[in-house]
Order: sequence, then C-alpha cells, then structure tokens
Amino acid sequence: MLELKSISYSVQESTGELGILKDISLTIDDHRLVVFTGPNGGGKTTLAKIIMGLATPTSGQIFWNGQDITSLDITSRAKLGISYGFQQPPRFKGLTVRNLLTLASGDKALSKDQCCQYLTKVGLCANDYLDREVDVSLSGGEVKRIEIASILARNSQLMIFDEPEAGIDLWSFSRLTETFEQIHATGGATMIIISHQERIISLADEVVVVGDGTIRHRGSAEDILPKILADTLSGCPVLSKEVQAR
Repeated sequence: MLELKSISYSVQESTGELGILKDISLTIDDHRLVVFTGPNGGGKTTLAKIIMGLATPTSGQIFWNGQDITSLDITSRAKLGISYGFQQPPRFKGLTVRNLLTLASGDKALSKDQCCQYLTKVGLCANDYLDREVDVSLSGGEVKRIEIASILARNSQLMIFDEPEAGIDLWSFSRLTETFEQIHATGGATMIIISHQERIISLADEVVVVGDGTIRHRGSAEDILPKILADTLSGCPVLSKEVQAR
C-alpha cells in the first residue's frame, strides 16, 4: 500500500517561493490501477517523481507497505519494488535492448522468447530490436516502448508510467492498453499512470484529478470523466454554451 501524508513541494524563485504541490494526502491500495490526470502544469508529474524519489517533498511523508521511504533515494526505492517510466526516456549509447531487459530483470539470463514476450506486449518485434542499441537511431516512440518493456521485465510491485501514450502510434497504443489491462487483471502490480487519454482513464479503478497543486477530484472513471469534461468546457464559453443548448 502507498500512503502520501500531507505532501507539499515548493521551489525558490527570484520573486519568492512557488508552491507546486500543496498538502496532498492520498492512499493507494495494493493491485489498484490509478490514473493521475488534470491540466498541464498542475503537479501530476511532480507528484509521481516524489513517489519515485526523483524529487524530495518540502514537507510530508511517504509510506510504502508501512515503511517510511521519504528519505530514501531512487535506488533504494527501486530495490523495494518501485519503477518509473519517464515521459521522455533516456537513451544509452552502447547498451542493446537485450542488455537493458536483462539489467531490468535483475541480471537474470533472459531467453530470446522471454525478451520477445516483453517486447510484443508493447508492439515491437524482438528480431528487429534485441540487438539494436538504445540510442539516437531509435525514434522517440520506440525508446518509449522499450522503456515500458524494461519495466515489465523488472516485475515491480509499483509501476509508475508518465504519459505512456506520448509518441506512440495508434496500433502500439492499442497493444499498450491491452498490456495494462492484462497486468491489472492478474493483480501482479499496483499501477499509477499519468494520462490524458480517455481510453486509459476508463481502465482505472480510481481517477485522481490534480490541478493547481491539489487534488481537485477523485473517484471512479464513470464519476470523474463528466467532471473533467465540465472543467474543460468551463474554460471555453462557446463550447460550454453549445453543450448547455443540447
């Protein structure tokens, strides 16, 4: 179980202190699929990075399976079973896809068939990618899918994905949503997905809308999607009138 208690995060600017997150408390039970959504700049990615240990909260505490991990670094959290998929994954010159999957799995020797299973789940063919380097020769979408495959190979207890749909074609996106459904159906992991895609949001057990550094709404996809639409339309008077007229 993941528990966030009164998490706040601020940065110093020339004009003073800027609050990015403001007293956020949230509990996510095991094996749940939770989607963080909301307007750009609202604090979703910062909150996810704080969970992973990529950023340190100004105040508050983080508990994972009852252990206070607030002061632990990213390596220590990874050893506890937490993984993170970046919105823009890093590239590694000289490291092949096979090497990356092997490292992610804990240096266990992976057969070609095992590597193929992970890559197929994200829409890639092992024959075309296993011996390629994870460098600039790959497109952004390819690197994104390979990173997600490495998270699957790690078999983490908590998987955090920051906009996994970014840079991925429609066919691969369909395969990706199927993979999320399969992971969730087996109860193998807790997943936090940052996304604006309705198809991903509809998979969630719970949707958390983050905006202006606070939790604006939380609930089932069925309850939250109309509120997201209402919030979106409220910023566009013309669309809002059209909807009201229907």
